[in-house]
Amino acid sequence: MTKIKICGLRRPEDVQYVNQAKPDLAGFIIRVPFSRRSLEPEELRRLRPGLSREITAVGVFVNADPELPASLLREGLLDMVQLHGQEDEEYIRKLQKETGKPVMKAFSISDSADIRKAFASPADLILLDHGAGGTGRSFDWNLLKSKTDRNRPFFLAGGITPETIQEAVKEYRPYGIDLSSAVETRGKKDPEKILAAVAAVRSITI
Repeated sequence: MTKIKICGLRRPEDVQYVNQAKPDLAGFIIRVPFSRRSLEPEELRRLRPGLSREITAVGVFVNADPELPASLLREGLLDMVQLHGQEDEEYIRKLQKETGKPVMKAFSISDSADIRKAFASPADLILLDHGAGGTGRSFDWNLLKSKTDRNRPFFLAGGITPETIQEAVKEYRPYGIDLSSAVETRGKKDPEKILAAVAAVRSITI
């Protein structure tokens, strides 16, 4: 079954919303100054205990000192990290080796070469996006049609809404989808949109 991740949790009520909807993963953006959804580790420590243990807690980082995600993984506040900067293969392997936890790497996709680079990453999972995360914009998903190696699990992000989830999943067969702005209203997480998005994924039959 296709996985669904709800990203950008920053309030106690956001945690309550995902606990009710039960997506597979929930994302917390950690110490990313340019993101309005960014949290400090201390805020994560207050929010994380409220998240259902059935939901994988993902920390999203951009060019952070590797000790920051590693320390939060070791502390048990995160189950997985998602890297959205220019982190290289050495950075990824270091985190994997030191923590034994899965690493997801996000790639900005503009052409087929970007697809090939993403699929060659040593990360446990890859995320394919338009570019800057949380914008709600999509890359040309038709680039995925020429990629026949479906053994490489990838998350699809950007430009997906609760209304278009089924089309995106059936056409491109991602391992998972990642939603943030698509489940918000006026910049805040919307419980009805989150419930609709999770229900849409759970109803898909391929």
